[in-house]
Amino acid sequence: MSFYEGVHAHPDGDSTVARMATTASEYDFSGIVVRNHSDATADYDPAEIFAEYDTDVVDAIEVRADNPQEASGHVGNYRPKYTVLAIHGGTKKLNRFAVESDHVDVLAHPMADRGDFNHVLAKAAVEHDVRVEFNFSKVLRADGGPRVQALSDLRKLREIVEHYDVPYVVSADPESHLQLRAPRELIAVGETIGFDADQIREGLTEWGRIAERNRERLSDEFIAPGVKRGRYEEDA
Repeated sequence: MSFYEGVHAHPDGDSTVARMATTASEYDFSGIVVRNHSDATADYDPAEIFAEYDTDVVDAIEVRADNPQEASGHVGNYRPKYTVLAIHGGTKKLNRFAVESDHVDVLAHPMADRGDFNHVLAKAAVEHDVRVEFNFSKVLRADGGPRVQALSDLRKLREIVEHYDVPYVVSADPESHLQLRAPRELIAVGETIGFDADQIREGLTEWGRIAERNRERLSDEFIAPGVKRGRYEEDA
C-alpha cells in the first residue's frame, strides 16, 4: 500500500515542504499532500523534491472560510489550480456545504469547534464522493479536556462513517516534520482508540488515490509524480 499524509508546510507550518518530504520518506510514506490553508500557500517544486527524495508531493489547498458563500467562491477559484481540494469544516453549515459539493475532495476537521456530523451529512458525502477526515492531531498532541473531547468526537464520527460506508482519509495533521508520525505509529494509536489496523491503512492510502484520480482528470499530460508529457514524448 502507498501511504500518504496531509501536511501543513511553511508558511502554514514550521517546516518546509522539502523537510516534510524528507521525513515522510524516512517514515515510509510514498508521498505528502501539502494542504496549506488558502491564506498561506507554500512555494515549492514537486518535480525537484521527487527527484531528490523520491517522495511524491501533491499540490493541495485547504479552504478556510467563514460561511458557505465565501467557501463557494474559493472553491470556484482554486478547484482548477490544485490536485486536491479540502474544506476546513467544523460548523454545521460548512460541513454541509463540503459534503454536498462535487468539487470538494475532503471535508477536513469535521468535528472542530464542537462541529457535528450526522446521518444526513454521511449520506451526502457518499453521494458526492467527499472524503471525511479522521484527524488525530488532538489525540496525539493535546491533553486534558481537549483530548477527551477529541476522543469522543472520533468515536462518534467512526460509528457514523462505518454505518454509512462513508469514504474517508486519516491524518495526524502535522504542521512540522517533528509532528509527522510513521504509519505504524498511527495504526497503533488508531487501534488504541477503537479503529482497526486496516481502517487506518485505508485512510492513509486514500490520499494517494484522490491524487491519482484527480491528476488523470485534470491533465492528459500527467505521466508520473513530477513528470508531464512534452513535445519530445509526443514526437517519439
